[in-house]
Amino acid sequence: MSRRAAAAPAAPTPQRPLSAAPAQPASAHLAAKVIRWQRVHGRHGLPWQGTRDPYAVWLSEVMLQQTQVSTVLGYYTRFLQRFPDVAALAAAPRDEVLALWSGLGYYSRARNLHACAQAVVAQHGGQFPRSALALALLPGIGRSTAAAIAAFCFGERVAILDANVKRVLSRVLAFGGDVTRAAATEALWAQAQALLPVRGMAVYTQGLMDLGATVCTARKPTCLLCPLAGDCQALAQGKPESYPVKGKKARRSQREHALLWLQHSGRVWLVQRPDKGVWAGLWTLPEYSGRPLLEDTVARWPGQGRWQPTIHHALTHFDWTLHVLHWALPRAAAEPAALPAGRWFTLDEALSAGLPAPIRKLLAA
Repeated sequence: MSRRAAAAPAAPTPQRPLSAAPAQPASAHLAAKVIRWQRVHGRHGLPWQGTRDPYAVWLSEVMLQQTQVSTVLGYYTRFLQRFPDVAALAAAPRDEVLALWSGLGYYSRARNLHACAQAVVAQHGGQFPRSALALALLPGIGRSTAAAIAAFCFGERVAILDANVKRVLSRVLAFGGDVTRAAATEALWAQAQALLPVRGMAVYTQGLMDLGATVCTARKPTCLLCPLAGDCQALAQGKPESYPVKGKKARRSQREHALLWLQHSGRVWLVQRPDKGVWAGLWTLPEYSGRPLLEDTVARWPGQGRWQPTIHHALTHFDWTLHVLHWALPRAAAEPAALPAGRWFTLDEALSAGLPAPIRKLLAA
């Protein structure tokens, strides 16, 4: 599997209603070009390629969601070394899974990965179902991921529609529907299914992924190198970057909190976040609504504190400003009564736990 390129910026909607989508190129003609291109110019050296092991393919698909290949490579290798099969992953404590995922972001993927592994073991005897329909019933496996596993591992003739493939097909077809809406996505999925070849499914699917990741990129696509340039209706219109069509993004919100970095005898106090919400299930520093509240909380504590450089952290839907107060308790001091529920960690224990990337970076430094 390839990817992931950044999403294209919102662009003016082409003047073509969804119901008036252009006629598709002949499927055999288009697929043959993709297959020929992939065999010569596609990517062949990624560690999850050349395998029909559904566990390895599934792991790569989940890691590559909204994450670039260069970032995933190290995590993928470490994950397989620690959890070589689905049974090993299912048997592991969730905290260990989150710790190994730490820094990769979008932590719900790790929680779903663990839950899915347990479901495969409990419900299917450790064997992944062989159809996209059955795979999609497992926790955290969406329609496109299920299709990728079924196509690559079991040869099922089923279309995927990840971000890269969605971009390639939207441009080739000059697909005018807003792909952020379910009805338009379903219509594009139907067209993707109609374009599937009778043979060469795995190579064709990989080829579309590779095209989207390396040629038909979100910004400045290199159309001169694309095997589908002669078929691409968006290119014929002179505006390939206008596709895929996406509605306006919601305005990003801003949040601001204070974090307490409390140390005592070489240990740090960490709390585990709830199972839902930002950084769900991860261990982190206690959070307060703002600097004044945190300053009031520690005002009568023994020891001394110092504000650290402010952390500016961007998440999917908002920007987060985090003020960190480092407070060192004297060795003989008792544990403050006002601490939120949590526990003490040595530095090594903390860095082995599931920590959000900014907190890991802070403690490691």
